[in-house]
Amino acid sequence: MSSTEVPIAEVSPADPNGPDPKKLEQVESVVIRFCGDSGDGMQLVGGQFTNVSASFGNDVSTLPDFPAEIRAPAGTLAGVSGFQLNFSSLDIFTPGDAVDTLVAMNPAALKTNVGDLRRGGTLIVNVDEFEKGNLQKAGYEANPLDDPDLIAKYQLHRVPMTRLNRDAVAGLGLGMKEADRCKNFFALGLVYWLYDRDRKPTEDHITEKFGKKNPTVAEANLRALRGGFNYGFSTESFTTHYQVPKAKLAPGKYRKIEGNEATVWGLVTAAKRAGKTIFYSGYPITPASGILEELASLKHFGVKTFQAEDEIAAMSSVCGAAFAGHIAVTASSGPGICLKGEAMGLGVMTELPMIIVDVQRGGPSTGLPTKTEQSDLLLAMFGRNGDSPIPILAASSPGDCFYLVQEAVRIALEFMTPVMFLTDGYIANGAEPWMIPSFSDFPSIKVEHPTGKAGAWGSEENGTGNGHGEPEFQPYLRNEKGARPWAIPGTPGLEHRIGGLEKADITGNVDYSPANHHKMVMNRINKVKGIANHIPLQEVLGPEKGKLLVLSWGGTYGAVRTAVQSCLAEGKSVAHSHLRYLNPFPRNLAEIVKGYEKVLIPELNSGQLRLLIRGNYLVDAVGLNKIQGKPFLVNEVVQKIDELLES
Repeated sequence: MSSTEVPIAEVSPADPNGPDPKKLEQVESVVIRFCGDSGDGMQLVGGQFTNVSASFGNDVSTLPDFPAEIRAPAGTLAGVSGFQLNFSSLDIFTPGDAVDTLVAMNPAALKTNVGDLRRGGTLIVNVDEFEKGNLQKAGYEANPLDDPDLIAKYQLHRVPMTRLNRDAVAGLGLGMKEADRCKNFFALGLVYWLYDRDRKPTEDHITEKFGKKNPTVAEANLRALRGGFNYGFSTESFTTHYQVPKAKLAPGKYRKIEGNEATVWGLVTAAKRAGKTIFYSGYPITPASGILEELASLKHFGVKTFQAEDEIAAMSSVCGAAFAGHIAVTASSGPGICLKGEAMGLGVMTELPMIIVDVQRGGPSTGLPTKTEQSDLLLAMFGRNGDSPIPILAASSPGDCFYLVQEAVRIALEFMTPVMFLTDGYIANGAEPWMIPSFSDFPSIKVEHPTGKAGAWGSEENGTGNGHGEPEFQPYLRNEKGARPWAIPGTPGLEHRIGGLEKADITGNVDYSPANHHKMVMNRINKVKGIANHIPLQEVLGPEKGKLLVLSWGGTYGAVRTAVQSCLAEGKSVAHSHLRYLNPFPRNLAEIVKGYEKVLIPELNSGQLRLLIRGNYLVDAVGLNKIQGKPFLVNEVVQKIDELLES
């Protein structure tokens, strides 16, 4: 943390309502991580700190870290839950590399997280939990808080949070277990004081959430929050606290947004633009479940949600809803996408518009259900039987989900095709400030349905009549974009066959003759390829030609962009291009990748985009691959850039 000391007036510590007697330093950016048992409320306090910082005007980026097991034994390494946030007066793209302040609620939390704390960083521990049983569960033979190396490396603060929290809520009639549930707010109050945060928004949140239902719990949490704040104010352990000024954000109204939230609101916005209703069918799966939960709360926008009995049923019902004329959506993660494969192929064969959201997580199989990964790109590209092309878009940040999922809907409707929309656990659960747009800023999405009086009709003259002097509906007669008409069931005169068997060109009759099958497969392939003419050209940050291009996609955007900006500031010959359209690629991508001596592709997988880039453009791209369930650190990308530039 770079800092500038700001002197303030001195008063007696005994006056908690007077000016703070401690030094106040201004810093540009701070990275905080809260960690403890999954039942300790770390996600709750991390979210509250994020809300307060975002409402203050800081730029914020977060990284929630959930344990993979539903409820691992308390005090064990497997049960640790964490929440990291980076709040800054600068423009930031990541939740940060090294942690400045680590709050560890027990020995297991310390052991699994202390390695990420920068040397000289602030370490706040709940010393009451460092007893023999918890030390053994965490694999410590001796108390690490007595380790001279730990004491020398960090600013260690042993805070008896459990005892102080119980004192704060005494007299409310709570049992010990109920009282201890408030200690996360004690920790939050302490960190609020440490970073000069306004605790009132959190006090309002507590009052609103618990005030009417359980006033005693509300009062206990308020006392705990204020107790932690006052402890920081009055204890001699802390001599300095810090202030992060507002960021210079573009004028507008902002709120915090998470990736799954943004995806939902983008879908609803796209439906309104198209004058359609949303039908969503899904099956609960981490980390995509939040999409179903959020959409289910938006019935007043005409959203229909259906929790199916399994992934196959969810995808099949989406095909039916698309046939019926709805904007049909489903979402899952890698294992669920595998199960959806056959019905996704039905969507390709019937050429109906639908959106398949894949919130990627670590695999294979159940893998790492709460950790992030980019391992489904090849699944999205090829994970269906036969030649089954589907357009693929991938969001770069939580806020980007709002805009890009609308683009996915536009492509699905214009080109009559299923579209895959990729995010990942890091984007889905991460948060950032988001400027609320005006609906009037978005143009309408044009949707045309044949009415039975005009449109995709044949005639007796060209041999496509019904034999009675009347034209006949041609369900596979394509427009200039290769899209077939979207006929609403029940429209008189638009009766046609639908199903998974190969269809004859134009008429839609069942026809699996060799020549027709070849033609129809190529029709579908060329339709998807043609989308490249209707998406933006690929952009590049940095020189248009040079020594090294860093090519990224998905949630790696923040770390890669920050790394490249750092290298450019040092005068290095490096550029960055981030892909949001993955099938088809932007039409100028070949020209871009061939303009550099070397291409580096960082991915949270073993090299899936690298395989596609090599196969399409014969470019010997180099990979930077990380498969640990964690996003890239900026420093990891910088090191690889330097290695390639020096080689």
